[in-house]
Amino acid sequence: MKVKDIVDALNLKVLAGGDGLDREVKGVYTCDLLSWVMSHGKQNNAWITVQIHPNVIAVATLLEFSCVIIPENIEVEEATLNKANDEKIPVLQSNLNAYEICIELNKLGV
Repeated sequence: MKVKDIVDALNLKVLAGGDGLDREVKGVYTCDLLSWVMSHGKQNNAWITVQIHPNVIAVATLLEFSCVIIPENIEVEEATLNKANDEKIPVLQSNLNAYEICIELNKLGV
């Protein structure tokens, strides 16, 4: 499944990284502790986190994540969005909480 398919299915708002919407999503990882994410996340994961600072994009780039999903309409720092555009990492926003996003992604077979 591609990031753009998830955007459409979950009615997500694309905040940045629109050039990366064709990335493949092969799994989901949910965690907010960056060091833990770095040691447990997998390539092509969609990452759900409440973290909004630029280091999120650094970790997403390092692990080659497909996208970052921000729950509960949390406002994301401008510097983070700029970095996401530079790295072509989609940053998506949902009104759902992280648990609800996981449920919906599971229903999609991700």
